[in-house]
Amino acid sequence: MIIERRMTRNPITATPDMKIQEAAELMKREKVHRLPVLDAEKNLVGVISEKDILKAAPSPVSTLSAYEMNYLLSKLTVKKLMSRNPVTLDKNSTIEEAARLMIDQDLSCLPVLEDGRLVGIVSKSDLFKILMELFGARHFGTRVEFLVEDQKGVIANITNAVFENGLNIVSYGTFAGSDPNTAICTMKIQGAKPSKVLDIMKPFVKEILDIREV
Repeated sequence: MIIERRMTRNPITATPDMKIQEAAELMKREKVHRLPVLDAEKNLVGVISEKDILKAAPSPVSTLSAYEMNYLLSKLTVKKLMSRNPVTLDKNSTIEEAARLMIDQDLSCLPVLEDGRLVGIVSKSDLFKILMELFGARHFGTRVEFLVEDQKGVIANITNAVFENGLNIVSYGTFAGSDPNTAICTMKIQGAKPSKVLDIMKPFVKEILDIREV
């Protein structure tokens, strides 16, 4: 799946000269946690987040009065706190690439560009929603986690057995096992209780790690 299909289109943005208080109020009003920052030519020049603003706020043990704190914050602009030269994605990048960048570079969001122009934004929350879909989290069924030998045809045998018993596979995922010769798989199946799924799976798997109705 490519980012364009799951990004938030036309995101709310800030400008470099916007006051920090105004940016904070905009985030609260629009229920977002970060804003891409565009200059007068609509070029992406940074990202400002709630976290950036909180870091700039004086400590609760500060000797400044509330009036002085508010005065200092009122003078701050977005360009003083924003993260410059943010990591971005092209709209045709894959979901996997977005996840890799966020994890490897500890990012909470990625602005999405088309021909150098901002067209969307994708966040960790968006990726969590996709993860829920991949695991069929909103569908009731029997979830089974099992260990298989990493060999050709193993998964095909399992899915064929499920199909031949008239059951429906809602989701399927494969993960690396501790042994390079094995893989851990999860499958959510509708149409049978755990006991029946267990009977279907046993001839084809190395070990059943977990099975439950969810």
